[in-house]
Amino acid sequence: MMFMSRHGGGRVLRAFAIASAVVLGAGAVALAVRAEAATSAAHQGASTFVSDRLSVEVVGAGPDVILIPGFASSREVWRAEAQRLKATHRVHLVQLAGFAGEPWTHGDGPFVEPAVEELARYVRDSGLRQPAVIGHSMGGMSAVMLAQRHPERVGRVMSVDSLPFFSALFGPTATAESARPFAQQAAAGIIAADETGFRAGQDRAAVGYSRTSATRAAMVDWSMTSDRQAMAAAISDVMTTDLRPGLAAMTTPVWAVYASDADGGASAAMADGLWRREYATLPGVRMIRVDDSRHFIMADQPERFAAIVDQFLAGDGA
Repeated sequence: MMFMSRHGGGRVLRAFAIASAVVLGAGAVALAVRAEAATSAAHQGASTFVSDRLSVEVVGAGPDVILIPGFASSREVWRAEAQRLKATHRVHLVQLAGFAGEPWTHGDGPFVEPAVEELARYVRDSGLRQPAVIGHSMGGMSAVMLAQRHPERVGRVMSVDSLPFFSALFGPTATAESARPFAQQAAAGIIAADETGFRAGQDRAAVGYSRTSATRAAMVDWSMTSDRQAMAAAISDVMTTDLRPGLAAMTTPVWAVYASDADGGASAAMADGLWRREYATLPGVRMIRVDDSRHFIMADQPERFAAIVDQFLAGDGA
């Protein structure tokens, strides 16, 4: 999810205005292991939960952890982490409808809130007791929303390179209403772009979001197989959803992990300033910057990210 422009104000505005550059979340899984992952998935548990908003694959055994991907992403974005965690945890891999080849039946209706409500229903119906929830990008925003709306359902949240208000990238005075015209423009651009132009936009955008070529290729692949109407509905929701008013009342422990990359990404000072400002009212939030990484931290710094996840799941420092 393009929660960070990475490159200053002018490119932030272009990121909003050029819908073909909207790549809000996608694969961080190396293409070399994708075939193996697809094969192994056939042998892994599928939840009996039925929804037209999302599906869930379950692997492993132990304490529950839910992994939510971002915009235009397959659950494969979390495959490497799920494979690592399944020895000690029961991992719930979410797939959002409309993304990465999954069907979408809701036209231009709302995207984020209905998916979050269905995720709350999944937690309830599956008998999960306050699972940890980790979300990347739009998935991170969804995890925070889940904790705000249903605090009794969530044990702790990790938001990965995700802001509580995406359109804060416009500046500290931005509001949901002031962002609405940009959201409409982005949504319209996604719908209107022809296949060639859309792919070219995705290729350009991917460079700014990961340091690894395999991740970039996966991002484009999943974007190209996503439903355009779903993408338009999602970007419209994301750009006009402001979760900041609910931060001060939150009691769920939250870790906000964010990226910094002096070589083609956000500077440490820029990242620190933005994340600290936007999460300032959230009691007890733990802020962790990961350097030498772009938006897809799990791909660009996998060992560092895995260590952070382990600390988070163990409750260290919370």
